[in-house]
Amino acid sequence: MKLLLDLGNSRLKWALHDRSPGCLAHRALDWQEDIAGELAEAWAGLPRPEMVVGASVVDGARESRLAEITQQIFACTPHWLRTPASACGVRNAYAEPRRLGVDRFLAMVAAHAAYRTPCVLVSAGTALALDALGADGQHLGGLIAPGVRLMQQSLLESTALVRPQRPGDILELADNTADAVTSGCWQAAAALVERFHAHMQPRLGATPTLILGGGDAQQLASMLPVSTVLVRDGVLHGLALWADTHLTSPTTIQERGP
Repeated sequence: MKLLLDLGNSRLKWALHDRSPGCLAHRALDWQEDIAGELAEAWAGLPRPEMVVGASVVDGARESRLAEITQQIFACTPHWLRTPASACGVRNAYAEPRRLGVDRFLAMVAAHAAYRTPCVLVSAGTALALDALGADGQHLGGLIAPGVRLMQQSLLESTALVRPQRPGDILELADNTADAVTSGCWQAAAALVERFHAHMQPRLGATPTLILGGGDAQQLASMLPVSTVLVRDGVLHGLALWADTHLTSPTTIQERGP
């Protein structure tokens, strides 16, 4: 039994995972919440995991804090996966593998295991990350742009007169600032996804499966002219696959790297 941790930019997600029946418990927490208190309450009645495995795109201070909490509650220190050159049939395109976000790599691991087809993966959260993955598991590379809300925040912080008085609606044409800002940022994100998906088709040799995850995935999918697959917790699914393949016992954690 493994406790899986996904430390994202906006939220911490965790899941208690066993090979059978799979996920036993899971939850997502905003970093603004009382993480220690919330986890102590949520984990109080859970069985002790054999190991704790984490994927992190946040700072070392938050990783250390999570390590303290897991040690206090379960007497387990997390094994932090750093992005490998290859694992679970996926081969990293980056010349320096660890510079690829581990969340992106694990999302590809989950997608490759589920589909075995050419894929375009989109993570629509704080950042908008796009990756192209061949049916053979070869990562072609990807793009990173600000997420929709980060685009809006950047626009407001960098201008003097763009000051919407209310949340805007998503429209084709806007006749007020609130709707113009909201619509412009959402349409920019949708256009990037649509363009990337179209341009990857000849590179991948077939129409790629378009897989969307992240907090803004559902809204973004509704704006796209192509069929999409919405996934939840793709990073945790990929982390579970990696841990089941590479970590078989607490001893293994000390002896083997990614």
